[in-house]
Amino acid sequence: MIKKNPLFPTFVIIVFLFLSGCKSEEETKVLKLAHALDTQHPVHKAMLILGERLKEKSGGKLTVTIYPSSQLGGERECLELLQIGSLDITKVSAAVLENFIPEYKVFSVPYMFRDKKHFFSVFDSEIGQELLLKGEKFRLRGLTFYDAGSRSFYMKENPIKLPIDLKGKKIRVQKSNMAVAMVNDLGGSPTPISWGELYTALQQGVVDGAENNPPSFYSSKHYEVCKFFSLDEHTSIPDVLLIGTDTWSRLNEEEKGWLKEAVAESTIAQRQLWAASEKESLEAVKTAGVEIFYPEKKPFETQTQGVLEMFADDEEMKSLIKSIKNIK
Repeated sequence: MIKKNPLFPTFVIIVFLFLSGCKSEEETKVLKLAHALDTQHPVHKAMLILGERLKEKSGGKLTVTIYPSSQLGGERECLELLQIGSLDITKVSAAVLENFIPEYKVFSVPYMFRDKKHFFSVFDSEIGQELLLKGEKFRLRGLTFYDAGSRSFYMKENPIKLPIDLKGKKIRVQKSNMAVAMVNDLGGSPTPISWGELYTALQQGVVDGAENNPPSFYSSKHYEVCKFFSLDEHTSIPDVLLIGTDTWSRLNEEEKGWLKEAVAESTIAQRQLWAASEKESLEAVKTAGVEIFYPEKKPFETQTQGVLEMFADDEEMKSLIKSIKNIK
């Protein structure tokens, strides 16, 4: 179980419990879905589609109420609410899940995926479906993978064209051992900083750059500080839509079928929404004066092979990596 965050606002819990206590009509089941993204994000828009499809398929018998923009807390808080049964569905980054589901570290291995087609093939494969169920012992059941693009480096003072350009540079990373190891291998100085504090950290020179996908680079306004974006696309870490196992067990087979179908349709829509968002974001930051670079990926891939040494004694992870690489 995830440890309780002592900083989680008590009033949010009180408000949420009040909402939980409001009974809907007997013939209608309402699933509460909360996440930390804003309402313009492709994932939120896909969730709206999920809700529409679910209502249509069930004839209004099963519906979704969405609480976006961290109304009920950040990713960790939503996971906690899911585990205790006070929330039904949430979305988190696979990087968050790797902290207690070891198999999810596979998504943080640099250059795990050959291209976008391979990326989606893995998620839609038997391996992908098995990974979604790995969290059940933590009372978390995966419903689908949403596209969160690929992470690339953006810098204040210089573009990243080769790994040597990262030498000695302080790079903000997520609080992930895999991300730290990758930047170390590339010669940089990995610096974990919370997302909310990053704009100021870049502005004040606490770090020289960071790494993320184009929509996040744009929506965070980091392009106002960092004018060099190098699309090396070193990792492709998906978002994961999760349902609490308590909620799942309360649904009958027909309701589960409706939900699965609605989720599948939202997944297809989200991939299209994400692709459009990436294109729009890159065009917007270019207009704002950001220089976009497309470095050769092979030197970066070669220099980050050391990350795989983290699994030298882990036969299960080595087998999983091999299986993913072999998917066509």
